[in-house]
Amino acid sequence: MKHISKENRLFLVLACFFVGNTLIAEIIGPKMFSLEATLGYEPVGWTLFGIEDLSFNFSAGSILWPIVFIMTDVINEYFGKRGVRFLTYIAIAVISYAFFMLLMTTKTAPAQFWLDINADIKPDINTAFNRIFTTGMLIIVGSLTAFFVSQMLDAYIFQRFKKATGDKLVWLRATGSTVISQLFDSFIILVIVFYIGADPAHRWSWSQIAAIGLMGYLYKVVTAIVLTPMLYVVHSIIGNYLGKDLTEKLKHQAVNLD
Repeated sequence: MKHISKENRLFLVLACFFVGNTLIAEIIGPKMFSLEATLGYEPVGWTLFGIEDLSFNFSAGSILWPIVFIMTDVINEYFGKRGVRFLTYIAIAVISYAFFMLLMTTKTAPAQFWLDINADIKPDINTAFNRIFTTGMLIIVGSLTAFFVSQMLDAYIFQRFKKATGDKLVWLRATGSTVISQLFDSFIILVIVFYIGADPAHRWSWSQIAAIGLMGYLYKVVTAIVLTPMLYVVHSIIGNYLGKDLTEKLKHQAVNLD
């Protein structure tokens, strides 16, 4: 390991956590959770664009996506848009491979002893497993499309902010890029899954898409702001590891990497 440079070690660690978080977020995505109930509150029951009884119900993957946003900005800070693009391509490839393998496992015949020791699960554990991990292809396409577009936008906007502010105002370029990119992320998947790909009988109205997308976007923006201190903590840890000279060198190179 001694022959591996500090910057390469840093990139490897960031890459592992970035790809790992995106993969976990996609795998746990089928579970829907109530943010208010989790925090011990009643649903807000808001009305937006004529859609009533709205509350903060999200995919469980939403718990991890804010961490992915932070890691995107950290990678961009030291390795530029090229680093973000490279890891985004890898993440999409790994997620696609993982879902293909999960689909293959749902086609295998369950062992009888496995069914017997889990007989308390109704209708049976194999059906539960298949229902959880058999995600519709359209949802996968919508999710990966939204992820790709938001990542590319985030990388571009982050560097535009950085060129304008230099090394100052880390919170502005991190939060600003996230606020803009996640606006697209919040609506792309809804449009693909519930409008373009849905049959006419179950197609969402634009009011539904706007209302539910706005709820998701509000959650992402608030979370990004709340997690801003974590960004400074991560930068501090990296700065101490790399040292001042190498840190400045990587930041300078990152601005000029396409």
